[in-house]
Amino acid sequence: MLKFKEGDKIIIIAGKYKGLKGEIHKIFKKESKVNISGIKNIKRYIKRNKNNKGGILIKPNKINISNIAILDPKLNVQTRIGFKFINGIKRRICKKSKTILINNINDKK
Repeated sequence: MLKFKEGDKIIIIAGKYKGLKGEIHKIFKKESKVNISGIKNIKRYIKRNKNNKGGILIKPNKINISNIAILDPKLNVQTRIGFKFINGIKRRICKKSKTILINNINDKK
């Protein structure tokens, strides 16, 4: 089970883009990689044909999950993720500030 979800605020902790902050755009579970919006963008040059206009397509490249960490919403520093049962529901929590991570429709207060 992955501890990251789409929409999580993260910081890159290793590699060329170390220290940059962003948001998870897409997760690739089998590859253990993620796309982060606005970071590590690549350009693809598309030739014009009758179906598309052509030009330069900019899209985010994949980053390994081991190179990212969650940003704590209160402290704005990197933290680890833990799990805790609150009212019988399993929740993700930040280890440093003990706050609950809520980022999508399925997670409710």
